[in-house]
Amino acid sequence: MHLLSASCVRALLFATLLRQVSGLETVIGLYGETLEIPCNIGAMKAEDITITKWKYAKGGSLSGDLLVKRKDQGVSISATDEYKGRVSMGANSSLLLSAAKLTDQHAFTCMVVIDADIGEYPVNVVIYKTPAGLEISDKADELEIGKLTKLGTCVAKDSNPAANITWLKNNTPLVADGKGISIQASVLVDPVTGLSTTSSTLEFSAEKEDRDAEFTCSTQPTVGTELVSSPAAFTVTYSTENIVLQVTAREPLVEGGNVTLKCLADGNPAPTAFNFHLKGELVKVENADTYTITNVSRDSTGEYKCSLVDDPTMEASKDITVSYLDINLSPSGNIVEKAGQALDLTLQINASGGYKVTWTKDNVKLDKEPEFTKLTYADSGRYECEVTMGLLTQKDFLELVVEGVPVIRQLSKKRGEDGAHKVLICEVEGSPKPAVSWSINGTSLDESPFVNGKITHKITVVPAANLTVSCSVSNEFGADSRTINVSSLIEEVRMDKQDQSDDNDQTKVVVGVVVGLLLATVVIGLAYWVYMKKSKQGSWKTGENEDGSSEEEKKLEEKVEENSQKAEV
Repeated sequence: MHLLSASCVRALLFATLLRQVSGLETVIGLYGETLEIPCNIGAMKAEDITITKWKYAKGGSLSGDLLVKRKDQGVSISATDEYKGRVSMGANSSLLLSAAKLTDQHAFTCMVVIDADIGEYPVNVVIYKTPAGLEISDKADELEIGKLTKLGTCVAKDSNPAANITWLKNNTPLVADGKGISIQASVLVDPVTGLSTTSSTLEFSAEKEDRDAEFTCSTQPTVGTELVSSPAAFTVTYSTENIVLQVTAREPLVEGGNVTLKCLADGNPAPTAFNFHLKGELVKVENADTYTITNVSRDSTGEYKCSLVDDPTMEASKDITVSYLDINLSPSGNIVEKAGQALDLTLQINASGGYKVTWTKDNVKLDKEPEFTKLTYADSGRYECEVTMGLLTQKDFLELVVEGVPVIRQLSKKRGEDGAHKVLICEVEGSPKPAVSWSINGTSLDESPFVNGKITHKITVVPAANLTVSCSVSNEFGADSRTINVSSLIEEVRMDKQDQSDDNDQTKVVVGVVVGLLLATVVIGLAYWVYMKKSKQGSWKTGENEDGSSEEEKKLEEKVEENSQKAEV
């Protein structure tokens, strides 16, 4: 509720609303407050007034005197009835009326005497009162969907004029429609004070969406601000129309986990008892809407239902899937196999859904599942398989060691970078790691790391004579040996020089042949030119055709061409 403050009331006393009613000036006053009624004397001067008198209309043609003031004298109060002790004179000859009430609503007349002239200035008084309060009473316990129910009564007490009440739902005015909304108003007048109490009763047919609605009533007083009651909310009841089974579980739901089933019904009030159908088993739950299944297994996968105890035909269902992922790698763990044999590697997978398989060897991803039709030492290593299905992951591994008789794959030699020694290289495969030995002593022994059954052994030697060197390898499964011929460094230097001398002699012979062929070509060309010149001179003498050619000419040209081709070669 909103009430007028004292400051607002005082302001209204000095800023009265004036209007003409039946030819009379009207002054509006507030109930219980002091009202100032002006004496509108127009252009007359106050110092010219000799007598000022106030009177009021009693009804009919009767009037009652209130007070008189003579020039240069005090005010004489003449009121003897209900106005005794309530009237006084204010500035500008106005009448001050305290504790205004509804019985003051009549005409008050100001009489003014100037010399021999008498003037009367009647003023009509209207008293307004804001309702003492605005509240909703006789509230309904609940509202039922589709049924016109008395929601409550809004009461505006002690007002004048009678309050006009408006009902609102969520701040939206309600209008009676004769169907879902009915509003009945009544006014009760107090016989003593004359104040009115207005009552407005709302009958309302609720809908489901009204369960959170707020209802208020309001009134707009003639003077002052709007009054609004405190909001009222109501329980809206309706039968269950839909039911939903809600499943709550940790994702992914795996064996050993828990599942909570919750039955949601849209009735209000909500049902308090439900039946849960657990794969052929019926469980009744009262004063709750949930049921928890603990330690689920893959056999728990299936359809689950819940229904109303009062109406078993109204039910809801949900499929529950318990995820599982089993893998079996055979063989697995640490195994040792012989080189050259086959190894049958199998991975069996049992899963509740689609999955992905990834293989790695020594932490390096493989493009496909490993196959071992004939084991080699390079197949040794740690193989890991990882199977994923959504958020589920399973892993297993195979630590494979391939063993067998060591084999020398290559025995080679090369001259050192400084040319003063030779490096012998023995490349070996075998497992366990084979021991390597040489038939001669060397220096700067170098052995590579033993990886995937492979090892490389190097020695540095400075042979003074041609040698046959052997490399021998062995482990617990057997041995192997290979030899290589190594020439002395002195012999290799002599052979290199001889090869260079032979190359120089061959170069000289080739150059001589080329020069000889070039000289022969020049001589033949010169002879051909002389011959042609003489042949042309003879033809002039004998009268032969200049363009003709003899058989000798053709033969000579062919000869020159042949020699020229040889010279080019």
